[in-house]
Amino acid sequence: MTGRILFYVQHLMGVGHVFRSMRIVAALVRSGHKVDLAYGGEPVPNFDPSGANVHFLPPLRAGSTVFNDLEDPEGNVVGEDYRDRRREMLLSIFSAGQHDVIVTEAFPFGRRQMRFELLPLLEAAKRRSPSPLVIASVRDILQENRKPGRNEETVRLLRDHFDCILVHGDPNMVTLDETFPLFGEIDALVQYTGIVAPELPPTDAAADNAFDVVVSVGGGALGAELLAAAIGAKPLSRLTKSRWCLVTGINIADDDLQRLERMAEGNIEIRSFLPDLCAALSKAKLSISRCGYNTATDIFVSGCRSIVVPLSDGTETEQIRRAEILDRNGLAVRVDPEKQTPGYLAAAIDRALAQPKPADFGLDLSGAETTAQMISGMLANRT
Repeated sequence: MTGRILFYVQHLMGVGHVFRSMRIVAALVRSGHKVDLAYGGEPVPNFDPSGANVHFLPPLRAGSTVFNDLEDPEGNVVGEDYRDRRREMLLSIFSAGQHDVIVTEAFPFGRRQMRFELLPLLEAAKRRSPSPLVIASVRDILQENRKPGRNEETVRLLRDHFDCILVHGDPNMVTLDETFPLFGEIDALVQYTGIVAPELPPTDAAADNAFDVVVSVGGGALGAELLAAAIGAKPLSRLTKSRWCLVTGINIADDDLQRLERMAEGNIEIRSFLPDLCAALSKAKLSISRCGYNTATDIFVSGCRSIVVPLSDGTETEQIRRAEILDRNGLAVRVDPEKQTPGYLAAAIDRALAQPKPADFGLDLSGAETTAQMISGMLANRT
């Protein structure tokens, strides 16, 4: 059964979850659902709503000095008027839409900064008769070092407002209880969709992006040191004469970009963004990257030999856990963040090249289509 869906997505720093959400939205539209996409972040390259009706909320991003602050695109910390405008716009979208389903990306496990607009939306949904289904769309590995009381708050919100938690992962690789300690209190709500992965690129893809080594750092806000280490590793490795591409991400600081451009020599191309990273990896000998959800799915689909250097900023745990899992399963060579030096990275390159390409571990990569099928089934069961 099809219906009208309000899908909320907000990126604050990284952009990987935007593309994961776009794959899910595309699958929902293909399944016949009408999707209103409430998008609250800054524009990203290759943003494709795939037939959804997009509502661009006044954009917000995480604070440049204090993450929990919210800024406008000019870097100004936003006040109550800005928040009020967003909240009223979101409530107006819901009021006009007669939605059968609300999907919140990450919330309430993440995006706590957006409670000022999401809690009023959930209260409005509860008051409507019949009330829409409310679904949390979350990745398979959560942030673990949460402040005291945060997990309990998440459980309360899930019990009060949510009908289902769709976990976009393969439980044969990792399950939500490994990173959410109160899983036993919400396990009845959880369903696994499989990994939300890109389609396998055609064999003639990436003709303009044929690199031997692709170094990528997601959105780029905290990627400059890995990119610099990769430049330094190139002349030390077996791939010194190969063609390298450094993908800086759209959020790299101008001074970091200028520094990398001064350092880059010997067949290194620097780009801010690759429109199809998976297609580029399918042609490459090696990927060197962070270890976010989307990058991991590109590795799975492309079958590229890979080195993963998880983001570590003193609080981040998700990428570290994901890198451990990939390394343990033979899907990538892990380099710990404190070892992202040219010499260590060059040695890791040689180790990765000596290994076979990642084997097919039978991972479920059908997460987008399965999500659409699950939502259709929930709507059918309500009639």
